[in-house]
Amino acid sequence: MRVISVFLTEHDLRLVLLAAFVALSGSWVALGLFHRAGEKLGTQRYGWTFLAAVAAGASVWCTHFISILAFDVRAPISFDPLLTMFSLLIAIAGCGTGFHIALRYKNGQLPEAGGAFIGLALAAMHYTGMMAYRIDGVIAWSTGYVVASIAMAVVLCAMALRQAVRKPWAHAHHAAMGLFVLADLSMHFTGMTALSVTPPATGAPLVDPELLVAMAIAIAGVSLIIAGTGVAAYIIDTKATEDMAQRLHHLAHNDALTGLPNRARFAENLGHEIVRAKSENSRVAVIGIDLDRFKEINDLRGLEAGDAALRNISQRLSQLLRDGEFVARAGGDEFAASKRFSEQGDLLDFISRLEGVLFAPIHLGDFQTVTGASLGVAVYPEDGDTQERLVNNAELAMYRAIADATRITCFYEARMDEASRARHSLAQDLRHAVELNQLELHYQVQTSIASGEICGYEALLRWRHPVHGMVSPVEFIPIAEETGAILPIGEWVLRTACREAASWSVPHKIAVNLSPVQFANADLARVVHEVLLQTDLSPSRLELELTESTIIADKARTLHILRQLKTLGVTIAIDDFGTGYSSLSTLREFPFDKIKLDRSFMNEVEHSQQAKAVVRAVLSLGKTLEIKVLAEGVETDQQLVILRSEGCDEAQGYLLGKPQPMVQLVHSAKEPAVDRKLPEPRAEAHVGPIRGRRRAG
Repeated sequence: MRVISVFLTEHDLRLVLLAAFVALSGSWVALGLFHRAGEKLGTQRYGWTFLAAVAAGASVWCTHFISILAFDVRAPISFDPLLTMFSLLIAIAGCGTGFHIALRYKNGQLPEAGGAFIGLALAAMHYTGMMAYRIDGVIAWSTGYVVASIAMAVVLCAMALRQAVRKPWAHAHHAAMGLFVLADLSMHFTGMTALSVTPPATGAPLVDPELLVAMAIAIAGVSLIIAGTGVAAYIIDTKATEDMAQRLHHLAHNDALTGLPNRARFAENLGHEIVRAKSENSRVAVIGIDLDRFKEINDLRGLEAGDAALRNISQRLSQLLRDGEFVARAGGDEFAASKRFSEQGDLLDFISRLEGVLFAPIHLGDFQTVTGASLGVAVYPEDGDTQERLVNNAELAMYRAIADATRITCFYEARMDEASRARHSLAQDLRHAVELNQLELHYQVQTSIASGEICGYEALLRWRHPVHGMVSPVEFIPIAEETGAILPIGEWVLRTACREAASWSVPHKIAVNLSPVQFANADLARVVHEVLLQTDLSPSRLELELTESTIIADKARTLHILRQLKTLGVTIAIDDFGTGYSSLSTLREFPFDKIKLDRSFMNEVEHSQQAKAVVRAVLSLGKTLEIKVLAEGVETDQQLVILRSEGCDEAQGYLLGKPQPMVQLVHSAKEPAVDRKLPEPRAEAHVGPIRGRRRAG
């Protein structure tokens, strides 16, 4: 009861209310900052703990001194400035240490221990402040009230931090704030009850009460400024956190390069569209988009040009969208689009606009190109009633469009796209063929027609699939070129062929085919050089073969790479000569060491005078340019007789030896090739490790 009596009769209630407001606002800010500190880690947690300590310490210190000023002591008073400031430091340091203890191990008893430490710091601040409170009179202290004030501060602060850290119920934050304010005020007014002052009869003047009110208001103002600083920091961090969350959300749902929605956001949007289509009895089209010539841009102009092209196309796609239309980047050079529609004409209009954008010229500095694209369309609900099936069927239709150079857009057709599904599955398996040791090399002998001696061997790639058995190169080489798997496969072929050739007792040449895709790779010469060094094969024994279609793609680039390869000491052969783009300028401009006459002429040379004339012309050309000529596809004795009579240098074909693994060739290679018995004629696609039809465009 005495505490209440002192509170009501010996204090200016106006200033008491001001002190309570300061305590309440300070507690709100301090606990908010403390909560934010609990969300952070490392140095950020220390920073927020410091802000919480300053806000808490300053608020209890200001509450203490406003309450002192509210105390009607009826005697002259003054303040020791050093002790006054020291009491502020005690409050801030104590609150900071207590907060740190409470946050260090949340699951143990440390939150309550941290609160108890803050209670002791509040008591230490109070009684240090009372030491700085100089009263002109006789002072006496009641030990019981002093102990009670300290106990109340310790217990209530421990309870406050228990609520703040453990949050045992929905209103724990408000409970913590109330307990912290109660600890501050009860400790102070119980401590003031312990104080008894007997004024002296000196007649010294008392301090003007209005001056005390002004000081209290000033102190409250400082407290609010400090609290406001904490609030500002909290707001700034909250805004920064929200901005970061928005950026992370954007990154999680949008492509970083183009800004378009990514695959995840496309799936989310498509799910909503399917639900809406069900309720409105409408339809949804999913469109898979694959850029045709994007890889050429990357290879010829560099990655920056490729990125610029993707941004350009993405911007155009974004600008054409209307209500119910959505476009996303699926990854690499693939995009995905969806269209909600009721009339077929609306879908066809959307596809037409997509094609217009995808086939519009792109200007990259002084370079202009058209990427083109292949589109596959699947429609809900006809082509699938689930999101996964729709996307899968749109991809199958897209793969069919990729395979058909005459069509830009293909709609899903169940029977036709089963082949695309199988092709796509084969492409997935092909990506792992090297690491699973499913690839093997067969070698076909190349023989001197004049002497019958072996000149070398051509390495031919075979794929032994665990399910489908031996897969024809005609089937898997184009897939490897389209998917880019040809690069690791081609390097494996080159490395394996060179390693095996280096182990032969007789230094025959080894011929390896190169794909146009490999020639588009700027690292080709470096790869060849590394393989020669690692396998210890003499460069003069390696012969690299390329077709004229490889040359036509980019003559200047091809000539530069060929010169790099020639510098290494390897020989270069032009393969399948006499078909396609064959011209005298090709032989004159490029440093070829051998011409490989296409097998199609051998098929007709026995019966067609025109074919024989072409063979004679090529052989004459080779002699004039001092380039050796090798005839492919020799399968009969008569063909060999014709080649010998026309002066052909070398031959290769089933008559001389069919492709076999090297272990099977060891015995047969001991006999002169031209004396071997002619095997039964059979047709086999003569495709090297990287040959295959390239899709037009």
